[in-house]
Amino acid sequence: MPIYHEEFTGAVDAIAAEKKIKGWLRARKLALIETKNPSFADLGAAW
Repeated sequence: MPIYHEEFTGAVDAIAAEKKIKGWLRARKLALIETKNPSFADLGAAW
């Protein structure tokens, strides 16, 4: 169930962002999700 996503122009940028976010504490990750998807809706439901 995807609840957050970002688009990148290249794989290198996407991998760098993923590594950065993986190093964050859970509270910071939740805050990031809440900025774009405050209801934690399943963004993949329409796929």
